[in-house]
Amino acid sequence: MFEYMENLALSEAENIKKTIQDLFRQTCILQVKYDPVTLVQRDNPRYQVCVRHREFISDYVSVLGCELLHEPQENIFRISGDGVLTERFNLLTTKLVLLLKIIYRDKIMGDGLNATVTTLAEIRRYGTETSLITKKLTAGELSESLSMLKRHQMIELPSAIGNLEDDSPIYMYSTIHILCPTADINAIVKEYAKEMDEIQLEYDGQKEEKDEEDIYQDVSE
Repeated sequence: MFEYMENLALSEAENIKKTIQDLFRQTCILQVKYDPVTLVQRDNPRYQVCVRHREFISDYVSVLGCELLHEPQENIFRISGDGVLTERFNLLTTKLVLLLKIIYRDKIMGDGLNATVTTLAEIRRYGTETSLITKKLTAGELSESLSMLKRHQMIELPSAIGNLEDDSPIYMYSTIHILCPTADINAIVKEYAKEMDEIQLEYDGQKEEKDEEDIYQDVSE
């Protein structure tokens, strides 16, 4: 392996190192990415590195207990296996993934070329309609979740997350379906909505008990 790298130009060897780092840091490497400023399609240099040095990268990650996979339908490279570090999504990020999957599915069926673009306003609307999001989200909560989705190559943002407006375009990559690929989205949404209802009922019950305690205290005084 070292001999292979030594025979390459320094810039190409560095590209391989960065590509391998991205494979472990991200969910996948896309063939085409969208410019974060213009959302215009551009070839991804990291993908081309995988194509040129596929055999070497495959051998390298196998030593670490991983397998390099190429999915031609999605035009991505990714790794799988025991050596892959998994990152657990928090509840909000999980809900955003579900909402984006629903939005992507609904749009791809009817909006053609505009199918892959959404906005914060649309995400909130879907969140309300499905009962997945029932409260106003803070800027910090949104920033953390959107940053994670961007890092894992599910979305592309046109600007810094802190500068996003309700109508700012958010590009959805088809890789959003890599997570829960065979799951019934509607069933998961209903399950989350049911859990939220149960939490609300529990909260209401606790609030009623507290109100009763306050009443008894007022009477005794």
